Order: sequence, then structure tokens, then C-alpha cells
Amino acid sequence: MASRKRTLLKVIVLGDSGVGKTSLMNQYVNKKFSQQYKATIGADFLTKELLIDEKLVTLQIWDTAGQERFQSLGGAFYRGADCCVLVYDVNVGRTFETMDNWHDEFLKHASPSDPTKFPFILLGNKVDVDDGNSRAISEKKANDWCVSRSNIPYFETSAKNDYNVDDAFHSVAKIALHHETNPDTYFQVIPETLNDSEQSSGCAC
Repeated sequence: MASRKRTLLKVIVLGDSGVGKTSLMNQYVNKKFSQQYKATIGADFLTKELLIDEKLVTLQIWDTAGQERFQSLGGAFYRGADCCVLVYDVNVGRTFETMDNWHDEFLKHASPSDPTKFPFILLGNKVDVDDGNSRAISEKKANDWCVSRSNIPYFETSAKNDYNVDDAFHSVAKIALHHETNPDTYFQVIPETLNDSEQSSGCAC
């Protein structure tokens, strides 16, 4: 056993209700998928321990409730975030059309020191549905939107099939760590060998 320094990274996941935010988080952290997740009330979070560029990182991933509760959670909830993940359903056009609002509202409430450089990632979820025949938003349209927003990274995912989920969140962690200017660090007694499956969950309702 040894005491090793870890960096805590706070990630906020935003998007309309029903796009699969909770499913993506549970697939990434717990390697589980369910069709019967309860709707988030307020905010929930999961944590994942991982190694990024030889640094021990605790990724704290926050899932918020739908649009109507966004402002009621208060700016303090969003401040201190190191990355924001925007999620839409590739099969439902309106969930993509709200990305501008989610993006701008986050910056408004989080108040980062340099909004033009704050890291976002866009996830187009549920690519497994109907073998792609039900798509409403093309990959090109999503990529064009990302380019217009300072080249935000884009991943297409399926929480159900565990497609691209690890890659997407690994990218989230790397980008958050790279842009982290005032790292929150702490020491924890852990085994010498890092277990990537370490995890915990909590709720702040």
C-alpha cells in the first residue's frame, strides 16, 4: 500500500431528457446498461479512477436533470467544472437543435475564466437504433457544428452496445486534465497497482 497523489476532475454532462446521459455514464463506470433508469432529479454523479499520461485521476461525472431544472441548480454547481459533455440523440432532431442552448447556458452559469478555450465534447448517442436507418442528424452536420464551436471533439456512441463509450470518456479525461489550471489534488492510500475498475457513486439531490 502507498499514498499517491490524485487529481480530481469535475465533468458536467448536459443534454435533453431521454438522450441517454445516465446510460452512457453507467456503461462507462459500471459496464452496465438498463432500459429502466429512473429520471434524474436534481443531479447525480459517478466516479471513475484512471491513469492519464502517467497521472492518477479521479473523474467525477455529473449528470443533471432536464432543461427545466438547469437554472434552479445554481451557478455554484457548474463552477469548477473541467470539461462539459454535450449529449444528443442522433435519431431525434430536436435534441441536436438544443445543443447551442446547452453550450451557451453552461458558459453563462459556469463562468469559466476564458469561455473561448473551455473544453467541450459532443456525443451523438443511440447510433445502434434501427441499424442507423432512423437517423435524423448526419455525422457531417454534427461535425460542422463542432467546427463552428472552435473544433469541439465529436464521438458517436451507443450506451446499449458499449460503442465508443470508453474512447469518448477517455478523451474527456485527457482534455479536462490538459485544460486543468488549478488542479484539485488529494492523497489516498491505494494499492500500488491501479485498478481501472475502481468506482463509486453518489447523489446530490
